[in-house]
Amino acid sequence: MKASSNCDIVSGMTLIHRMIEAITAGDTPPKIPAAKVLLGVPACLYGAVGLLRSDLYRCGILKKKRLPCDVISVGNITAGGTGKTPMTLYLARLIQQWGYRVAVVSRGYRGKAEAAGGVVSDMSGVRMTADAAGDEPFLMATALNGVPVLVGKNRYQSGMTAIRQFNTQVIILDDAFQHLSLFRDLDLVLLDSMAPFGNRHVIPQGMLREPLSALGRSDALIMTRSIGNTIHPDIQGRNIPVFAAFHEPYVVCRIAAGEAAPSGAASPILNRLDGEKIFAFSGIARNADFVRTLEQMGAKIVGFRGFGDHHSYAAADIRDIVRAARAAGADVVATTEKDAAKCQKCFRFPLELVIIGVHMKFHNEKGFIRFVRNHLNSAILS
Repeated sequence: MKASSNCDIVSGMTLIHRMIEAITAGDTPPKIPAAKVLLGVPACLYGAVGLLRSDLYRCGILKKKRLPCDVISVGNITAGGTGKTPMTLYLARLIQQWGYRVAVVSRGYRGKAEAAGGVVSDMSGVRMTADAAGDEPFLMATALNGVPVLVGKNRYQSGMTAIRQFNTQVIILDDAFQHLSLFRDLDLVLLDSMAPFGNRHVIPQGMLREPLSALGRSDALIMTRSIGNTIHPDIQGRNIPVFAAFHEPYVVCRIAAGEAAPSGAASPILNRLDGEKIFAFSGIARNADFVRTLEQMGAKIVGFRGFGDHHSYAAADIRDIVRAARAAGADVVATTEKDAAKCQKCFRFPLELVIIGVHMKFHNEKGFIRFVRNHLNSAILS
């Protein structure tokens, strides 16, 4: 009876989760209008509080702090993945190439260092584990050479640490569009070109973190996952610069069966998985996107395990993945770069492991680079 009860609870939770997902995506069946009402009331309150908070900062009743350097914010207006981490990496490398001393500051969501703050990586290497830093800051720290990454709920404090310790000229704030207490010189907002605003309702009735009027605070919109240099109709007509971008997947590394890390001399890695029988797993905002990415790379998906965003992997999770992969006849296990950071402790897979990352690319890269560079030049010289 106990096992049956547990299964019933899990099934019930799954149904509720699917129902909420359907509502936020705008696909709610007409049979459950009461659910819309139940979610609509807290959504109205959430939206009203967001508007009030924004107005208080705009009017100067709530004060913003200003860092003594140029600050670029990368954020979004919806819950879920729009490509903030690849965009932050792109900007950090770009600004570093121009000769500026740049650092990345992130909240460090769910990391042990989130409350107190700290330096994830300095000029010489990574100084924190993924558990301490949080999965995304750790990923950025390992991917960036010579660019310090810092975490902390108090981003002004983290920014001042970057300036004192590394003489930073430009700070990139990761996921900071709603972090209104810190002044920024350039506000970049990422929107998924396939569904920029979901059903146009705020959380929990929809995917919006705040009402659409908040886009008026942004300096530019970046439409990610764009097919061609086209702009979604919902964006056209807004008096804000808009850039179209897309995600380019690549193979970060391949780890041999039984190994904890790549071994041997570095060699060029083909960014195709043609015909490989792959069992995939991920714990990101939109797991289905990862499956589509692998298929686009030519993989034959024989099975998949999806987890919640920012999932912290335990050894039991890895054992379950391995059992399912073997049962499905997989030759290779694949996961995202973000998930790889979270399951380092359990990395010795008895099957080959391939880790997939994403580069941010622009359809009009010259235009975007010119936009950022012109802004940086004016901000730093002012």
